[in-house]
Amino acid sequence: MTDRIGGHMTNGGTRDHAATDRTATGGTTTDRTTADRTTTGDPTRLTDLTARALLAGYARGDFSPVDATRAVLDRIATVQPLVNAFVRVDSEAALAQAAESAERWRRQEPRGLLDGVPVSVKDLFLQRGGPTLRGSRAVRPGGAWDEDAPAVARLREHGAVLVGKTTTPEFGWKGVTDSPLNGVTRNPYDVSRTSGGSSGGSAAAVALGAAPLSLGTDGGGSVRIPASFCGIFGLKPTYGRVPLYPSSPFGTLAHAGPMTRDAADAALLLDVISGADWRDWSQLAPARPARDTLEAGADGVKGLRVAYSASFGGQVAVRPEVASAVRAAVSRLAELGAYIEEADPDISDPVEAFHTLWFTGAARLVAPFGKEQRKELDPGLREIVADGERRSALDYLAAVDARMELGRRLGRFHTSYDLLVTPTLPITAFEAGRETPKGSGQRRWTAWTPFTYPFNLTQQPAATVPCGVDGDGLPIGVQIVAARHADELVLRAAHALYESGAARIPAPAAG
Repeated sequence: MTDRIGGHMTNGGTRDHAATDRTATGGTTTDRTTADRTTTGDPTRLTDLTARALLAGYARGDFSPVDATRAVLDRIATVQPLVNAFVRVDSEAALAQAAESAERWRRQEPRGLLDGVPVSVKDLFLQRGGPTLRGSRAVRPGGAWDEDAPAVARLREHGAVLVGKTTTPEFGWKGVTDSPLNGVTRNPYDVSRTSGGSSGGSAAAVALGAAPLSLGTDGGGSVRIPASFCGIFGLKPTYGRVPLYPSSPFGTLAHAGPMTRDAADAALLLDVISGADWRDWSQLAPARPARDTLEAGADGVKGLRVAYSASFGGQVAVRPEVASAVRAAVSRLAELGAYIEEADPDISDPVEAFHTLWFTGAARLVAPFGKEQRKELDPGLREIVADGERRSALDYLAAVDARMELGRRLGRFHTSYDLLVTPTLPITAFEAGRETPKGSGQRRWTAWTPFTYPFNLTQQPAATVPCGVDGDGLPIGVQIVAARHADELVLRAAHALYESGAARIPAPAAG
């Protein structure tokens, strides 16, 4: 049975939470620092486990994929009214997939790398068996809906249990998650705040134990923004590492990537979703398995040359609490053996080039829509569509030139540095239901995401790792960036922060 999840949430209330790393799941309180060692098979605790811990438990026979899937479905039912992370949950199909997986594990014949692991999927990816409405009333739900996106097809091949589709702003157009179709997605740490976006449903779901893995997209920060706001790990791989189909209306700005509890789970998921698919002609050649790079990189960041840019040379105003937490994470990298130098890439803000590419992409997206369909669009989306329609082919080509120059400058920068570390965002989560913080005077979401969208222009791998909370208990993220194709360095550095305890933050208040 497919459960259509309603979209408009009540404001609800937040509760105080201790500074210890603890979370409540299914009525049982567990400590995240020890949750991965849980072997009791108690289904109320399974939602605390990483994908790797679930797989280890299946192999030992401590619990089954059916146990884990039931626990996740119960968790979704608990947290959905609080944060509105899902647009659709198919409990019957998920339990059927879990039962098939349990039988394979019983025969000691697991299929692939994720057999029996619950996974959620952002509602921008095609998933056969139900409509992909992309947060829009303008998309009609009728039709066959009989095709999987490449990453979803790879999840099925590896035995993953697909529990549901997560929320997105309309067509993923902005850095927060609310839409006319599905309403507002809220932050697990304070439900009056935004989850960020555009993969906000995925971030909230992972943070609250509603499946340990989720599949997100990132066209200007859409994996990293909500991962930072919600206190989880998010990776935007090098463009082409994860095949995409259909192609994004925002062209080669758009990436697909893992949203997980830690870097090691992200490496596992990346190895699955980066499998080849002929439908994406721009996909990269197969890379060394990401999880192998973590195992081989036992020295972590030792000897790596790391540039720390606190504010892009004073171009970005960063809140003091954010700056302090990020600096502490950088200090931890130094303690772990990295060579740290405060250095800023020789770049200026490329927002105008990004806007040209983004807004014209939006205009192209809705070009086939009739007048009535356009009336149904998010008002902010209509605004950027109108802006994009006014821009010329020469404007577009000038933006391409600016993009090439930005890539050249960052390419040169990475001849001196293995990694660039910045804040993921200069702020923490603000009021839900808004594109920009109240009273900021900012017009578009790009005004508060200056550290994320430049690396969509350059197609570099970039990840966010939680590194603290502010005075309101809201998560702060540190961003780790490498040269194109050096995804393994990003994962190694992120994994080192997790292994050292630097990524440990209090559990969410919601749920």
